[in-house]
Amino acid sequence: MRVIFMGTPDFSVPALRAIAARHDVVAVYSQPPRAAGRGQKPRPSPVALAAQDLGIPVRTPARLRDPQDQADFAALDADVAVVVAYGMILPQPVLDAPRLGCLNIHASILPRWRGAAPIHRAILAGDAETGVAIMQMEAGLDTGPVLALTRTPITADDTTASLHDRLSAMGADLICDVLDRLPLPAVPQAQDGVTYAAKIDKTEARIDWTLPAEQVDLQIRGLSPFPGAWCMIGDERVKLLASTVVPGQGDPGTVLPDFTIVCGSGAVRITLAQRAGKRPMTPADLLRGWAMPPRLG
Repeated sequence: MRVIFMGTPDFSVPALRAIAARHDVVAVYSQPPRAAGRGQKPRPSPVALAAQDLGIPVRTPARLRDPQDQADFAALDADVAVVVAYGMILPQPVLDAPRLGCLNIHASILPRWRGAAPIHRAILAGDAETGVAIMQMEAGLDTGPVLALTRTPITADDTTASLHDRLSAMGADLICDVLDRLPLPAVPQAQDGVTYAAKIDKTEARIDWTLPAEQVDLQIRGLSPFPGAWCMIGDERVKLLASTVVPGQGDPGTVLPDFTIVCGSGAVRITLAQRAGKRPMTPADLLRGWAMPPRLG
């Protein structure tokens, strides 16, 4: 089929590569290059770089409300558009242009976790499972009917990083299966159980050791690697990137052996952390030559 692909971050790249191996991707739409790095030079998105590697034309309009941009989109005469974390609202003329409409790969079990940060929110909420939904897009925020759905458990070891990679691969497989079988019936989303995955705010990242260990563990894993849950160790802010719940007693914030920190109830053992300007490290590497205070802030 003739496919328009619309995506921006790393999460979208496996789907682009999988679709391009089986269909004619006539154009890739991505967010415009953003300033990045020490020199703050404009850098193409991961999807734009992958498209260039595949020899697919890339378009990076700042928005799609301009009539000329909409006419250019329609002129591609696509059978379908696939949208994966594109980061831009699609106006109705764009949604209507492809013969089979626009399909979205969404990293949740819709209608749970509509919105911007479904992977973070699923872990933060302590969900037992999540998944990927292929949705027929409409004007509402992730409200469209679902063509296909696949699920995966959220394990006690999962972080947003590990779940991100797993769901990205699952989405690539599922969208290829859907494209091979189009047209498919679309099932309206349930009216019950709707939740919204609000964008992560950095104010959510500081750890409160008076909370139960289970909640602190979810915060650490749900915000890893970005923005990274953090605490003060002495006068230095340190990100905590992986943890596990363990027994422990004492005043909240008390440091026990093996980088175990007492919480309001129970404790968490930190298994990966990152000092400012350093790479993520195991506790043994992090604490080598660095004295740990008896209590964390």
